[in-house]
Amino acid sequence: MNPRRHRPAREASPADRSLVGGDSNLPGAAEMQLEKTASSTHVEGARADVSRWLPVALASALFMDLLDTSALGTALPTLAREFGTDPLNLKFALTAYMLTMAVLVPTSGWLADRWGPRRVFMNAVRVYLLGSIICGLSQSVTMIVVGRVIQGMGGAMMTPVARLIVVATTPRERLIQALNGFTIPAIIGPLMGPPLAGLLLSVASWRWIFFINLPVGLIGMWAVMRLVPRLRHPHPGPFDVSGFAIAAVAITSFVSLAELVTSQSVSWKVSIAVAIIAAVSAALFVRHARRTQRPMLELRLFAKPTYLACMVGTTALRLGFGATPLLMPMLMQIAFGWSALRSGSMLVAMMAGSIVARFAATRFVRQFGFRPTLIATGIGASALSVTPVFFRADTATVWIVIALAVLGFARAAHFVAASPMTFAEVAPEEVSRASTLSTVIQQLGLSMGISIAGLALAWARPADGVLTTSSFAPAFLALAAGALLTIPAYARLHPQVGEHMRGTA
Repeated sequence: MNPRRHRPAREASPADRSLVGGDSNLPGAAEMQLEKTASSTHVEGARADVSRWLPVALASALFMDLLDTSALGTALPTLAREFGTDPLNLKFALTAYMLTMAVLVPTSGWLADRWGPRRVFMNAVRVYLLGSIICGLSQSVTMIVVGRVIQGMGGAMMTPVARLIVVATTPRERLIQALNGFTIPAIIGPLMGPPLAGLLLSVASWRWIFFINLPVGLIGMWAVMRLVPRLRHPHPGPFDVSGFAIAAVAITSFVSLAELVTSQSVSWKVSIAVAIIAAVSAALFVRHARRTQRPMLELRLFAKPTYLACMVGTTALRLGFGATPLLMPMLMQIAFGWSALRSGSMLVAMMAGSIVARFAATRFVRQFGFRPTLIATGIGASALSVTPVFFRADTATVWIVIALAVLGFARAAHFVAASPMTFAEVAPEEVSRASTLSTVIQQLGLSMGISIAGLALAWARPADGVLTTSSFAPAFLALAAGALLTIPAYARLHPQVGEHMRGTA
């Protein structure tokens, strides 16, 4: 009898669900913590080789998500011409998805426990593909935004629940290997997105940026039906309806406020009203979270110095990271007059730098420690965020490629180093809530970066409305200044913070 076919049955522990809504990159110590606390949920009808191929099948979700996000930015100038609208109006297509993700990600864990991870994942892929079809058939900017909201509804359940299934069905001795395999699309998707979008815009239509999701999603669903087992899951308990409603209003109002400020068709009175709603709802949620034993978002985690520092530091860098899909394609295609294919190819350099950083950052941490690495990469990313201000249409391609590659390296190295530090003071039973809160903050940071960039562009645009090279300088400078918040965030930590994790980074 093969012992691998008959593992003892047990219920999923909270740590098995710790990655629901979590960061897609949890290297080093964070993964080690998950490895220690996660174990195999009981699997009905599982085959011995399920865990070998299961991460690959589930990774189709992450691939679609990241491919679409990176590809859409390259297509924004083309979409603006197609629909005869201001390019800045299309930033809603980016922020709508991130905002929907931020609002709905906290519900993914409860839904997976209530209905089963496989059922939730399959329905999430169906919803995502429906949103892709709507985007591909769109005849207006409004229709694209609606499609992106539907994609966000699917994406909020798709990637977190897929990660949960990997953790719950993989033997502990192979968990880190499985998670690394699952996150490979996090590298390939952003790398392929911009040049693929440029190619599709050159030889076909922008609509194929969304239609290409159909074969990927259908193949992934077929593989999941064959490989993903049914998981026993405990009853999740009551859903925090009031907390979810208040948090949804606060998050939506907060992100929408920056969008409304940049809109010339919205009265300032509306913006003030939304600002008041955002402030009141945020205060109500803080009050609710303090009085609830298990709130939707556990704000008490901010009392942990390393968690707070990493949330502030990574959010400061994600402002620029989120704004990149909006700013760089517009700078190169509108201000420089470059083709979509050339513009998309330039962004590959940034993604390539990110890939190198995933392997090099851990060496920096082992050599210098977490705090020096985080401060140095934060300063480097801030300084390098200014370099696009000096780009011109006739700038040598090699210098642009080098600048973008080093910028991508600095940002990614910071994220890789911050990921395990985020969980350094988090107890095993708190990992799930810490991961959920960090994902919500991550999506808010990306969305706010786009809003800040849009606001700066609207402020700097000439009276004739035509975006020139100089129009982009305030946006890049504002994002670079925001990245400097990493210095005070980490400077307050003890110089030897995270020493016990340096060997596993």
